[in-house]
Amino acid sequence: MARFIMIYKGDATDMSEMSEEQGQAVMAAWGVWMEKVGPALSDVGSPFGPGASIVDDGTAGTPMSATGYSIVEAEDMDEAKRLADGHPYLSEGKGDFAIDLFELLPVPM
Repeated sequence: MARFIMIYKGDATDMSEMSEEQGQAVMAAWGVWMEKVGPALSDVGSPFGPGASIVDDGTAGTPMSATGYSIVEAEDMDEAKRLADGHPYLSEGKGDFAIDLFELLPVPM
């Protein structure tokens, strides 16, 4: 079984800026998705805090607009993409949010 990282992209609203009701609705939507994915969700992940970008010439770059990650297990990329169906991060439908999906490969020795 392969492992895939889901990188959440877009400027999401911080939970601290939401009302209690809004926060509960967001967490309920995540709960529905996590239950749907079940054991394929090997690491629920974590939100990202402030970031930095370090460029190979020693300058500072601009970090991508990423807000967190999760790790799922699937047979292949197509199955991993299907696991994103109904994901609450993609629920707005305005094109402001995306999930980038990458297979995690073994480190070559």
